[in-house]
This record gives sequence, C-alpha cells and structure tokens, in this order.
Amino acid sequence: MTGPERTDSVAMPKLSICIATYNRGNYIGETLDSILSQIQPGVELLVVDGASPDNTPAVMAQYLSRHPQIRYFREQVNSGVDRDYDKAVGYASGEYCWLMSDDDLLKPGAVQRVLSAIDGKTDLIVANTEVWNADFSQCLLDRRLKFAADVDYRKDDQERFFIDIANQLSFIGCVIIRRQFWLSRDRESYYGTVFIHVGVIFQHPAIETAKVVSEPLIAIRDGNANWVPRTFEIWAIKWPELIWSFPDLSEAAKHAVCPREQWRRLKFVFYHRAMGSYSVAEFRKYLSPRTKGLAWVVAYAVAAFPGKLANLIVVLYYLLFNRAARLQVFDVLCSRYASTASRSIAQALGLTFSIKK
Repeated sequence: MTGPERTDSVAMPKLSICIATYNRGNYIGETLDSILSQIQPGVELLVVDGASPDNTPAVMAQYLSRHPQIRYFREQVNSGVDRDYDKAVGYASGEYCWLMSDDDLLKPGAVQRVLSAIDGKTDLIVANTEVWNADFSQCLLDRRLKFAADVDYRKDDQERFFIDIANQLSFIGCVIIRRQFWLSRDRESYYGTVFIHVGVIFQHPAIETAKVVSEPLIAIRDGNANWVPRTFEIWAIKWPELIWSFPDLSEAAKHAVCPREQWRRLKFVFYHRAMGSYSVAEFRKYLSPRTKGLAWVVAYAVAAFPGKLANLIVVLYYLLFNRAARLQVFDVLCSRYASTASRSIAQALGLTFSIKK
C-alpha cells in the first residue's frame, strides 16, 4: 500500500518531509496531524514503514483515506532505521528532505520557516528543538541550541560547526538536507549506527554550507525513542565510535562533542545505572571485554550497585548541585528505579513534574 507515485508531469517539490517509522501506531497520527495542517504546494509528505507489526498500517490507512496525497511505503521486512531513512530519501521527490521523526510534533509555522530558509545552495539546514515530557504537558527544555539568531557555516567552519551542532544532530528530526547532497555521499557504511545522517554530514569531504535555524521548530517527546532499551549501548559505544570515526576533524573537536571512551567516566556509568540502562548484563556485554584491573572492578561495582539507591543519589546530586538540568532530573525521576523517596525529595525542594510514562 503506497501513496501516489510521482510522474514527470508533476513539478519537483521544494521540500519532502520524510518519516521512517516502526511500531508507532499510538503516536504517528499526532505527528501527521502536526504536519498535515502545514502542507502547502511544493511540499510532499511520505512515510516509510519498516514492517511494523503493530497497528501502524491501520492508522496509516485511515490517514490515506482522508489525505491521499500522503505517500506511504510499507516495507516487507524491517531493515533498521538507517536503511529506512535512506530509502525514504530515495523515494522522495523534493529538492530538500526533512528527516522527520515519527512521534514528535512540528510546531506551528515550522514548514513555512524551513521553506523560507531553503535557497537551493545550502546543503544542510538544522532546526532548533524544544523538549517535552511524554504527553506534552510540560516543557523540559525550551531550546536545545542556545542560539539567539540563525547561524551560517561554511566549509572552513567545519570544526566550529561540529562542536556547536553534533550533539543536536543526535536527533534526526532536526535535519533538513539537500537530496542530491545526501545521494552523493556514502550511506551504507553508516547502516547500523542509528545515526546515518551524522555519518552523511561529517564524512569526507567536508560539507560546503550549512545553516542553523535558531527558532525551535520541533517539539520532542522525551524518552520515547525506539532504542531506549539500548540506551547504554547507544551512548557508551555507538555514538562515541561514530564521532571519533571522522578523519577530517581534530581530536580536540571530537573530545568536545564526546569523550572517546566515556564509559570510563564514573559519573557517566553511575547515571546510567540510576536510569536502569546499565546493569551487570550491559557490563558483561560491553565493558568487561574493554576493561581490566581497577577499571574492570569499578565498572562491575557500578553495574551491581542497587539501582534504587543509585537513583536516589543521582536525584539528590542534581537537586542540590545542578537543579537547572531539568531534562536530566526528569529522566531520572522517570526511571524504573525512581522511588517514592526520590520524587518526594524533588517535590520538597520545589521541583515537580507530571510524570506519565
């Protein structure tokens, strides 16, 4: 089941909004609603479904009946998020592709803001974002990038661009990329990284032109990524390996984005223990083969540390010393290890969240 195919008689859209989805039947409708209200001539919307076994096809059938302009591609097998976004760009017809996520929301006016930023010359547009809790009842972070105005980068600015923007790019929904630029780059080497777009952007040769839109255009639904069960693997192994793989960037720039072996940092692994994403299972799979001696002992001790106690310690740390880190506090309080004591302390210190997960 697919939406209408493009023909030569149809003018090339200026923008293709490309969604790769998997098992998001409970969320994708809200995402589509936030986009469809902004669709205008010169903008197409397409969805690549990676063989979702949930009710995604039924939800999409309802939307296709009301909005036949949606182009829907149902894959026979799931080939992973990286391949599915690559397929989406291949199916797209637009001059630019917005690699939109499948459970977040476009803010009003976002499409028009992007269209006004498209000039046919800039290879990449990066949208600022804000972060909300799962039901969008509370804003946790009003902007991930603290830019007061739009910023343009050139090839000679590569290191500054990398340092400023790489962590924002860990969220694929902020990427609006010139389609021919994407297709001209190596993509297959980044299948399985979970961040194919980052590989496309920072591989050799350096990107020629990029623009950051300072205004938040997307509301992110925090803590709802498909890879949440693999959180430790993603941030301890996959993300650092990718960041440190780019040959054109200095070690100082890479370190500014992410330490090469950040799993060696006690604070990092203890936080993941408090979150419930690091345990003896993750230690055995990822850190035991990489450590020895004292480092092995410390990594194992943290993995075996009582999760609820770790959660309480981390909550106290943030509330006493870094209360401004609302997003981190919220995530810890949403952990399966979060106790009544942790939440009571947060409330006693004047920090309350509506936690509906």
